[in-house]
Amino acid sequence: MTTTTLANARLITEDAEFIGSITFSEHGIIDLDEGATVPIGAIDCEGDYVCPGLIELHTDNLERHLQPRPGVQWGRKAAILAHDRELASIGITTVFDALRVGSVLSDTDTTGYAKYARATATDILSLVASNNLKISHFLHLRAEICTDTLPDELDEFGESDRVGLVSLMDHTPGQRQFRNIEKLREYLRGKHGFSDDEIEAHFAERVELQARVGRKHRNIAVDFGRSVGAILASHDDTTNEDVGASVDVGVTVAEFPTTIEAAEACRSANQSIIMGAPNVIRGGSHSGNVAATELGDSGLLDILSSDYIPASLLMGAVRLGQRQGDLVAGIRMVTSTPADAAGLDDRGRLEVGKRADIIRFCINDDLPMIGGVYARGRQVA
Repeated sequence: MTTTTLANARLITEDAEFIGSITFSEHGIIDLDEGATVPIGAIDCEGDYVCPGLIELHTDNLERHLQPRPGVQWGRKAAILAHDRELASIGITTVFDALRVGSVLSDTDTTGYAKYARATATDILSLVASNNLKISHFLHLRAEICTDTLPDELDEFGESDRVGLVSLMDHTPGQRQFRNIEKLREYLRGKHGFSDDEIEAHFAERVELQARVGRKHRNIAVDFGRSVGAILASHDDTTNEDVGASVDVGVTVAEFPTTIEAAEACRSANQSIIMGAPNVIRGGSHSGNVAATELGDSGLLDILSSDYIPASLLMGAVRLGQRQGDLVAGIRMVTSTPADAAGLDDRGRLEVGKRADIIRFCINDDLPMIGGVYARGRQVA
């Protein structure tokens, strides 16, 4: 058994920050000690920070590798490997790969969004089984409620598929994330080149789908999540009524509430509140919704997600920590808190016996820079 000691490091534990050393192997964390001593054979971190590996509950990054340009489909296993290596390089050691389940049949000809989740999940699990991935992968199924194919696509998954999260998505125009219709128009014009007539047809189709299948498909997704033992998450809750509906079906994780009102209701319901790290770094939502920093300042933010920019996860945690004068609290939002929300009690903390998922970083000009990443005690970046 090979052991590694990182010494003269600024360790970030669950509730403290101190100069010390940490010793670990592939079997877990063996010891933590205070002091700047560098034992023979140890790696001198020269005062760099050392904290648990980052835990990512919601990222669209794999989709970016699968479809790097509109209409361009990349090889699935090649895309998964590139995604895995990218996350390892910026300190993410556990990821819940977000895969969309549920397609609108007409989208094949307009946006190019077609069924892909089952085949992609099969390849992810194959690479996991063959030990060809550097970090730990679980599945996060993004259940698009207002679609034609959701029930059939969910039927293709079962208890053996490492489905850790099921989120309830409703992207109907004029509601939730797309309450601001003009922002949605900009998105459709910019990403898909839609004309005004095509946008209006898209809106009408989505509203009709919600009226026809929304309630039924939501119940199907909830029943599926329970059947595989997954955590249920809401997405873009906007009103007290939205949050109440989520609470009624057992949602415990609130992804990206769009208003202070919704976030306050989530807090009252003891839901873990996730916001996007890009929102933190940019200073606001690209969809025109509530700013993550506003929720953080109000005590209404628990977890950060990198969403569409993987490198933003550590950046956002450091930014919030600096903003609040408490780096330990910022790091918790990307380590122990997401671990607890996802039911992972073996990681997310620098404690003896926990998995040796560990990162080393420094902060230069307010920008965190990775110096080393260990997953299960082995250096992966």
